Amino acid sequence: MHLSGPFMSIPASSPSAPQRPAALAGLRVVDFTIVMSGPMCTRMLADAGAEVVKVEPPEGDVVRQREPLRGGVSTYFASMNCGKQSIVLDLQTADGKRLARELVAQADVVVENFRPGVMKRLGLDYKSLAATNPRLVYASISGFGQSGPMAGAPAYAPVIHAASGYEVAYNQYQRGSDRPANNGIFIADVMGASYAFGAIQLALYEREKSGRGQHIDVSLMDSVLGMLIYEMQAAQFPPDRPRQVYEPVRSSDGYVMVAAVTQRNLEVLFDTIGYPEGKTDPRFSTMATKEANWPALLALIERWTSQRTGAECETVFMKAGVPCSRYRSVGEAMADPQCAERGLFVEMGEGDAAFKVANVPYRMSATPTAARPFIAGLGEHTDAVLHDRLGLDAAELAALREQGVLGKARA
Repeated sequence: MHLSGPFMSIPASSPSAPQRPAALAGLRVVDFTIVMSGPMCTRMLADAGAEVVKVEPPEGDVVRQREPLRGGVSTYFASMNCGKQSIVLDLQTADGKRLARELVAQADVVVENFRPGVMKRLGLDYKSLAATNPRLVYASISGFGQSGPMAGAPAYAPVIHAASGYEVAYNQYQRGSDRPANNGIFIADVMGASYAFGAIQLALYEREKSGRGQHIDVSLMDSVLGMLIYEMQAAQFPPDRPRQVYEPVRSSDGYVMVAAVTQRNLEVLFDTIGYPEGKTDPRFSTMATKEANWPALLALIERWTSQRTGAECETVFMKAGVPCSRYRSVGEAMADPQCAERGLFVEMGEGDAAFKVANVPYRMSATPTAARPFIAGLGEHTDAVLHDRLGLDAAELAALREQGVLGKARA
């Protein structure tokens, strides 16, 4: 299905890219997701050209009201939901559930991130919907997955970070604090969204061969545990000594991270800091001795960096081929010319209400992938979608709205 209006403006990933259609052009997605993991997944589908219809309750996704706000729009919500159409269906009503089933009957993909059992109670689970649409690819994202003793437990990303061992492992690397760190960056949600996006592509590819869809079960717990690659092995086979960790070293105006990972990096580093004898120092001659004398190595590096600004340390080390960065704020990182060259951001809104959202972190040579600069108001596309997809006329839409199935009439 071709999209109209602002949905047609999807910039190519590269200025020289051939203008092929977006990779997922024509793919129909029904999005029953809220908050973060599900919306991030479906936004990635929209960025690749899919037509995503976000089904919201009459009060809308709870993130619609979250700060920051620009021009009355939550930029937090927009960053996860731009490029989607929004319809309101009260799924607590019989007609709301019926209309949802009819929309899914014409769809390629469904994504939901409710607690296991919720969609089944609504009659919108994979088994029920696949009976009338066997080609349906249905992705469920949940805290602990659809099976197992914890399947029905409520969970958000901070709980998963604690339950998976991530927070304890992270804290052990800090060496000095018994209290786990505060949590505000929701790694579990972003990882779950990314895994769900990838699994949907696998299922769509397999559908081309089998002609049938399937159910995808994504667990945030599994996603985070799978990220703890070294830590899982260390849990099974405890090492004799603490693992070497990369620690910040002080500069004259803050801190820098220096990651001399390879022996070649280390040799260049010694020359750079004016300690060429380090190349023959037995404390640093092998990986094992380097790890055993890690504090001494950091002290040598910090003796040099502490006499220079972070910017100077970064410039000198990077020019020499030693990976290094000063510690920057998110705002400073966003202002880096590298981001502009990569086309990382798309601007939403206009004038004082303008703001940026990040594109997906990959570029394709021949097909466009980019955030669509469009943010749907709550229920903005309800009438158009139900008319175009299901053939409902104005009288039928008015009756459904009067019954509360479609929320309040738009001004």
